[in-house]
Amino acid sequence: MNFIIKPLVTEKMTNITEKQNNKFGFVVRPEANKIQIKAEVESRYNVNVKSVSTMRYAGKAKSRYTKTGLVRGRTNAFKKAIVTLADGETIDFYSNI
Repeated sequence: MNFIIKPLVTEKMTNITEKQNNKFGFVVRPEANKIQIKAEVESRYNVNVKSVSTMRYAGKAKSRYTKTGLVRGRTNAFKKAIVTLADGETIDFYSNI
């Protein structure tokens, strides 16, 4: 089962990766645990994972004004994982572009 949904390539995550060369972020399935995330990152990217930190984010309420009136909704909730790799190892997200 795939637990990793997509890599996190945001401004904040890019800054963390540049300052601490061995930390990378992923959006993962909410039911995934740290052991499953570690195993999938190691098999998918052929690296050694030292540690995994996870965070759950609740969906935010959003609203906007349109011609027909006020439209309300929610963004999706998600789980984020920060993976620390062993020294000297890296993941290149841009190699497939």
